[in-house]
Amino acid sequence: MALTGRTALLAALGSLPVGLFAPSWAGILAVNAPLSLAILCDYALAAPVKTLQFTRSGDTSVRLGDGAEVQLTVANRSTRRLRARVRDAWEPSSWPAGDEQGSSRHTLTVPAGERRRLTTFLRPTRRGDRRSERVTVRSFGPMGLAARQGSHEVPWTVRVLPPFTSRKHLPSRLARLRELDGRTSVLTRGEGTEFDSLREYVPGDDTRSIDWRATARQSTVAVRTWRPERDRHLLIVLDTGRTSAGRVGDVPRLDASMDAALLLTALAARAGDRVDLLAYDRRIRAQVLGRSAGDVIPAMVNAMAALEPELVETDARGLSTAALKHAPRRSLLVLLTSLDAAPVEEGLLPVLAQLTRRHTVLVASVADPHIEEMSAARGTVDAVYEAAAGSQATSQRLRTAEQLQRHGVTVVDATPDNLAPALADAYLALKAAGRL
Repeated sequence: MALTGRTALLAALGSLPVGLFAPSWAGILAVNAPLSLAILCDYALAAPVKTLQFTRSGDTSVRLGDGAEVQLTVANRSTRRLRARVRDAWEPSSWPAGDEQGSSRHTLTVPAGERRRLTTFLRPTRRGDRRSERVTVRSFGPMGLAARQGSHEVPWTVRVLPPFTSRKHLPSRLARLRELDGRTSVLTRGEGTEFDSLREYVPGDDTRSIDWRATARQSTVAVRTWRPERDRHLLIVLDTGRTSAGRVGDVPRLDASMDAALLLTALAARAGDRVDLLAYDRRIRAQVLGRSAGDVIPAMVNAMAALEPELVETDARGLSTAALKHAPRRSLLVLLTSLDAAPVEEGLLPVLAQLTRRHTVLVASVADPHIEEMSAARGTVDAVYEAAAGSQATSQRLRTAEQLQRHGVTVVDATPDNLAPALADAYLALKAAGRL
């Protein structure tokens, strides 16, 4: 049983004249006995909570930053009218801090034998699966003095997907891709590896592209045009080890890497290339393999949604073995990891040779712009120390990048906002150079 504020108010109002005019046990009994009887009657007339039936419907997925709606249908199977307050409890990260009180609580009235629908608005603040915890109902009597209270488990899950904010860069990269493929009026001469068509020679064309047999059959000089090969294979590997748990500004490194991977996947799929995904630290955490161009983005978004950084050191040898297993023929291997000196020198460099022997390798990393700001700090003793620390960190990342480049690896090191477009540009550059 739960008592309401109205009960407390009536008890206070009844006790006041007793205290002033008849301060005795008889006076207290004269006030509390009728009130207690009213409370018991009100409790008895309240609709039972245990017989209520609940069903859910609504959104099952939402992008991070967007809102979701989940409907809760309450069926009153009893013979009494239900007057209730309902708390639809979800995990704390299902809405911004401070919004839970207003978003999860509802007031409703359901006549006997009928049902009503409530809508809970969620705005998750983290990726992953957000689950409902329980539905707590407080059923009030007709006088509003007492209430029955109970909870029901009504399971529902809303999967919070990566936001894919870098999709705004896709149109400009697709325009560049069309230039490479020769599908626009801007012809990129001398690039690519796959024969496209013949056209008339114009001054400035590479003479090595002249097709002498075709020229002999017509009155003008004919040259071959080329386009990048299609149906190449890309394997994107997300490092989910401890270095991916760090935050750069407000963005976790893993989330920035996911966003870059999605833009690269969308671009490569439009180019006719096949894209697979592995998320790895000491074992495979997620994988997307063999999907068609139309299905690969939804599959990757869904696979990435539940990924969280693991606070363990990534097993570089195991990562290399998994990559070689899932890319049996020559591919572009894109490794989204950290350029911190210790993990690269002790983990990645020893196994790099077996990767570059078979594949074109591209390493992409999230850079912290705060380090550059530290390097430029001046004016105080603390600033001098910050500048020294920032310069040292920058020098270490540059040395690590140079070591990778000496092994034939393409390196992309950019801030969270610039990582996705920089990775897409690196892919287009490799495609234009015929290295895919």
